[in-house]
Amino acid sequence: MAGLLQIRDPLKTEGRAVGIDLGTTNSLVAYVANGKPACLAVDEGGSPLLPSVVHFSDDPSCAGVVVGHAARRAAAQSPQDVLASVKRFMGKGAKDVETKKLGTYRFAERADGPVRFIAGGREVTPVEVSAEILKKLKLRAEMHFGEAVDRAVVTVPAYFDDAQRQATKDAARLAGLEVLRLLNEPTAAALAYGLDKGSQGTFAVYDLGGGTFDISILQLVDGVFQVKSTGGDSALGGDDFDRAIATAMLAEAKIEKPDPAMIHAALVEARRSKEALTTVDTVTYELGGFRRELTRAQMNALIQPWIAKTGAPVRRALKDAGHTPDEIDGVILVGGSTRVLAVRDFVGELFGKAPLGDIDPDQVVALGAAIQADLLAGNARDDVLLLDIIPLSLGIETMGGVVSKLIARNSSIPATAKMQVTTFQDGQTAMDIHVLQGERELVSDCRSLARFKLSGIPALASGMAKVEITFAIDADGILSVSARELSTGVEQSITVKPSHGLSDEEVEQMLLDSLEHAEEDVAARLLREERVEVQRIGHDARKQLANNGKLLNDDERAQVEAGLAALEKAAQSQDHAAIAAERANFEVAVKPFAERIMNAAIAKVVSGHTMTEFEQP
Repeated sequence: MAGLLQIRDPLKTEGRAVGIDLGTTNSLVAYVANGKPACLAVDEGGSPLLPSVVHFSDDPSCAGVVVGHAARRAAAQSPQDVLASVKRFMGKGAKDVETKKLGTYRFAERADGPVRFIAGGREVTPVEVSAEILKKLKLRAEMHFGEAVDRAVVTVPAYFDDAQRQATKDAARLAGLEVLRLLNEPTAAALAYGLDKGSQGTFAVYDLGGGTFDISILQLVDGVFQVKSTGGDSALGGDDFDRAIATAMLAEAKIEKPDPAMIHAALVEARRSKEALTTVDTVTYELGGFRRELTRAQMNALIQPWIAKTGAPVRRALKDAGHTPDEIDGVILVGGSTRVLAVRDFVGELFGKAPLGDIDPDQVVALGAAIQADLLAGNARDDVLLLDIIPLSLGIETMGGVVSKLIARNSSIPATAKMQVTTFQDGQTAMDIHVLQGERELVSDCRSLARFKLSGIPALASGMAKVEITFAIDADGILSVSARELSTGVEQSITVKPSHGLSDEEVEQMLLDSLEHAEEDVAARLLREERVEVQRIGHDARKQLANNGKLLNDDERAQVEAGLAALEKAAQSQDHAAIAAERANFEVAVKPFAERIMNAAIAKVVSGHTMTEFEQP
């Protein structure tokens, strides 16, 4: 893609590079010193955890924007002006948002475009909220180092799609940070864990945070991190636990229509109780003057359906990687929600072994990001190489509404793939390029990422122009697509930046559908491809009858036309094999006609010449 050149001031020195875990519940910033990663203290009491909570105020006596624990406290007075867990909304469109879930969000009424919240008398997007969190992390790091911090490796869930990844990069740019790389959270965790322990073998990374769930199967051999498969749900996490517990608390207290302040109070009590029940068997909560005990067993029953939802992605990731649970050498726990004992028990049952949890699950992702930032900042080390992957296949639409995949899911990134396509109609001078994501065979069953047009194609006969499509995925998982006509060099390209992301369980459903409908999808693809081929053959046959019909007598011409009519009638069938058989019959029937056309063309070329003119010297 043509673009502007960035000219760097030779007198300007680059600031320090850090690793940032931009989390749903908490965010952290880490750095490497003397070869070891460590998290910085960023909030009250020297805590490395900065609550991913932002308070927007229109009160002139208050600071305009407050981030962290102070913002969380402000929610008691103005819950709708305090935004938390916005990571779930990154890259989402207004139509993607489920507004009926228990929460205090006040959404702007918009039919399209990105989701927007109303807070502090203004409309703000998830990107702007995330940028405020990143600004505070950046400021704290600069205060610690006494120098500029302008580059970062920022982590994202493995199942974040292009829109969600791009939204994360946009937030970093708003915060004044250059993103050296977007690093998948499970890979970051394995990076930190593997280097710290000198581990070898095949590991599962079970990452359950506040708002997202990821599962990755990785092989660690001599410092090479090979991601074998990945899965997850970009809208599943500890927030769902909190809502389930809070809903039960409100029901117990017989509060049927809670206002935003009561919803906030219920969520706070739910979170406090959940955290306390990791160390005690019973807690007492209070809600609107109502007091009741909650046992660990009761809480486990409330959250068990959400924990169980992580099982299907785990089993599929194991299958994709070609491993059984017995072949996994260790299970690494990541994310604050893995502190819940019921989650640990569930993971132990899934894999048949106790998970590894001796590195703080809240910090391990940031530590891995810091290691990668240190590498990319030029501090070379020869003990690590990251081979990350893409979660869903990428391709283009071809004739008949079918998807031709260029890059298959679970391919290592960065990655590049090329495909040649051609024109379908005589004199065609432009071609629409439709970029798709998904595992199904038909365009209607996959997700549209982008469209662009390649113009300036030479006006040639159908099938003569050659257009090369190139897909390039960078280390951040961002896709660029270009199309170039080979004879003229005319080219168009696009960086895929969808305006919104996948809906809550769309990625999960796309993979399930691809498995459940595999046979019918292949049959549907074959049917459409046969129909397109019949359309092409029919076009060519009519063209040749018009141009070379004199080579046939009346009976022969009638036979060709009858065969063509039979072929086009067969194309209305739902049986691709029957169409293919009729096509083969027609091709045999018109073979003599094709030979006469070829002979006539040769005769025209040699007419007026002697054989000696064509002999080799």
